[in-house]
Amino acid sequence: MSFNSFRDVLPSGLRVVTVETPHLHTALLAIYVRTGSRHETPDNNGVSHYLEHLFFRGSAHWPDTVKMNAAVEEVGGNLNGVTTRDHGYYYTPLHPSHLRVGMDIIGDMLTRPRLTDMEVERQIILEEMLDEVDEKGRDIDLDNLSKHLMFPGHPLALKIAGTRESVSALTHAQVLEHFAKHYVTGNLVVTAAGRVNRQEVLELTERAFAGLPRGPVSTETPPPFGLPGPRLHFVAHDESQTEFRLNFRTVPDRHEDHPALQILRRLLDDGLSSRLPFEIVEKRGLAYSVHASIDAYHDSGLFEIEAASAPEKAAQVVEEMFRVLGTLCDTEVGEEELSRAKRRHRMLLEFAQDSPGELSGWFGVNELFDAAESFSHRADLVDAQSAARVREVARRYFHRENLTVVAVGQRKGLKALERVVAEAPGLPAPEAPLLAAVSGRRG
Repeated sequence: MSFNSFRDVLPSGLRVVTVETPHLHTALLAIYVRTGSRHETPDNNGVSHYLEHLFFRGSAHWPDTVKMNAAVEEVGGNLNGVTTRDHGYYYTPLHPSHLRVGMDIIGDMLTRPRLTDMEVERQIILEEMLDEVDEKGRDIDLDNLSKHLMFPGHPLALKIAGTRESVSALTHAQVLEHFAKHYVTGNLVVTAAGRVNRQEVLELTERAFAGLPRGPVSTETPPPFGLPGPRLHFVAHDESQTEFRLNFRTVPDRHEDHPALQILRRLLDDGLSSRLPFEIVEKRGLAYSVHASIDAYHDSGLFEIEAASAPEKAAQVVEEMFRVLGTLCDTEVGEEELSRAKRRHRMLLEFAQDSPGELSGWFGVNELFDAAESFSHRADLVDAQSAARVREVARRYFHRENLTVVAVGQRKGLKALERVVAEAPGLPAPEAPLLAAVSGRRG
């Protein structure tokens, strides 16, 4: 193994993860916080993302944001922040000999933010949100539409950036309340990866985050199951292509079925030789690209397949997707193809160990959700999956009643798309309730 990872808890309760990779010539500092849109309500939806923006408006020691950014950039850095549905993170690459600069600045940002210029930042966010809506203000973002359908009435259905109405109404008091509740010692994880030293990281963290209030980890309510499928939600939008996504509700990333789902993802989309790109793009020329992915949370998950095509071809593309999925449900994958998927999975996990960003994300997010796992353990779990097991898991999740499709585009071809989704040709009927499958967890 080319790195050593350490987990420490400071007296304040703040967790620190250090990943020492002395052979590298760079370092990355990242702070993870367990708050996102699923920790919000319709009234304050978007506050996590709003707060992320406000952090970059300066802090007590760095009120001048030009000087703040310049100080980081002078040591090889670049301050960034990201908000997701279940967590957020703030990070910068750094020259290893200047870790203190990045730690001090991000520590000051997250413990003593000025939280000013709310109106300017509000306008920036409202502009940013225009990418997700059409000229009538209707949501045309496939991810937002999918989450709204898959998690009805649950915070996971809330938009990460919020709605125009919720962001326009957010007050300074709501921002302060969210900050005080979630930016506490039990809810943050500080990570440093690359050519770093554990003892130095601990000393710098304790100094930079001395003002972080004590507090507990955030908690979440598990999402309920939505209506049975097959379902289609269509939004008319005058674009040259129709975009669509197939959604299948699955399980958390620590569930015993997750390793087989990872293999299925690679069988479907892991280069031009994998099944979906070959059958839809290379062989039939129905679309320019097609992608399969897994969106896994600590208490739920989704398997997603996405593509875009000419409106009149949308039904044909979706029908071909069903055929490819149905084949995986009906027939065990061959040993050569299965072995190739396993090798690719292990190799890419090995590649990740050369990246401070990948190392920080792996260990930081795992620590944030109390789910420690090594690269080798994850690879071993995937290697242990048999062809029969992969087929069994495919049938458990790729069935008609577990299907929801969202599409955005011209009405041309809509009737054919509605028919294909309703019939879901090639997909099996459910063999067991999904709720029963969710109860199983792996060690």
